[in-house]
Amino acid sequence: MNLIWLDDFLALAATGNFSRAAEQRHSSQPAFSRRIRALEAWIGADLFDRHVQPARLTEAGHWFVAIAHDLTVRVTRIPEDARKISEAGATTLRMACTHALSVTFWPRWIRSLETRITLGPTQLRSDVLEGCESLMSQGKVQFVLSHAHPEVRGELDREPYRSIRIGEDVLIAVSAPDAGGRPRHPLAPAGGSPVPVLLYTDESGLGRLMRAVIGRELDALAGQVAFTAHLASLLRAMALEGRGVAWLPRTLVADDMAQGRLVRAATDAWSVPLEIRLYRDAALIGRKADEFWKVAAGE
Repeated sequence: MNLIWLDDFLALAATGNFSRAAEQRHSSQPAFSRRIRALEAWIGADLFDRHVQPARLTEAGHWFVAIAHDLTVRVTRIPEDARKISEAGATTLRMACTHALSVTFWPRWIRSLETRITLGPTQLRSDVLEGCESLMSQGKVQFVLSHAHPEVRGELDREPYRSIRIGEDVLIAVSAPDAGGRPRHPLAPAGGSPVPVLLYTDESGLGRLMRAVIGRELDALAGQVAFTAHLASLLRAMALEGRGVAWLPRTLVADDMAQGRLVRAATDAWSVPLEIRLYRDAALIGRKADEFWKVAAGE
């Protein structure tokens, strides 16, 4: 039995049309029909009633649909499952971390864990949140470290992933100061003069959290979008240049605020409290990784 026959069968079961299913499978209709016939010959029963249009599943066909789905899922998971099994005794920890946390929170956090565990070889990949989520879903990393918010569910806040809270942060509206040390661009209520704002792009993880929590307030703000970027570090650079108000993680701008290079541009009502969470796959990820998880969770 050829595995591609399963995908052919499922395509025809969904459409009931040989020509349309063949097109979806990027195949000529004669070749597609031959493969369906070959599958039926292998099973020993007709799977489709070809005397009606669209073609209908026979009783055996209905029975085989669930089996075909299950087999394709199992085959798709074989490489990932094999990789997990081979990594059971691996000693190298593989992590992904969002850019903002990789240069601020992560080094201090890892240093604090080293008092309780000998880490050994560690690989860290810094990426945007979408990239980190993709690395986790592909099994290329064992852990992801990112910002989160209880009211905003991301890709890793679902099965089969688990997470623990390991810290906290907050997005603060900041601006470069004027000569008197006050914000050069204070936020104004609706109806005031336009305030230049520096925002995250729609694809940004921090932008996703920010819009979910204070999106309505932003829409009502008398502001003018002066610049958008995916990374908090770029918005920080523009804020330092006095280009507008940016919502930046406290972990990223704590030194800037302590030195007076940036000041708060609004009250706490405009802040977005965040969690810092460590994510992992619920499945087996290796003895060393399990030990690391327990230490990170304080067990």
